[in-house]
Amino acid sequence: MNSIHLITLGCSSLKRSLAFYRDGLGMQTSGSPEDGIIFFQNAGTRLALFPKDQLAEDIGAAPSEGFTGMTLAYNTKSEQEVRDVLQAAHNAGGTIVKEAQRVYWGGYSGYFRDPDGYYWEAAYSEDWKFNDHDMLIINE
Repeated sequence: MNSIHLITLGCSSLKRSLAFYRDGLGMQTSGSPEDGIIFFQNAGTRLALFPKDQLAEDIGAAPSEGFTGMTLAYNTKSEQEVRDVLQAAHNAGGTIVKEAQRVYWGGYSGYFRDPDGYYWEAAYSEDWKFNDHDMLIINE
């Protein structure tokens, strides 16, 4: 298993989360809250939104047991894009938890939380390269 095909976020409100990701951040989908699950047509790893209580039930875990702990990353092609992503998240109702800044590993990044408290990092490094599908190339 050497790839991630789908990340599913348990959401307290599919309608609010859809507005955040689709309308606020510009992610493409044809889904709606009435579908019960929303899939986004993003490049590479796919993102899905699903009701949090149903996801917890499916897993057999309660949200109070630490079920929601997760950090996701969006790798950018410039420092400006990091700032743009953070601003878009803020404008869509997200919370900036770490302003964009130079970081210990030599890059530039910042963090925001979406309306359900999931942490996202927007990050850039001048050393990163992307493939034809805009996926980060990782050399071992």
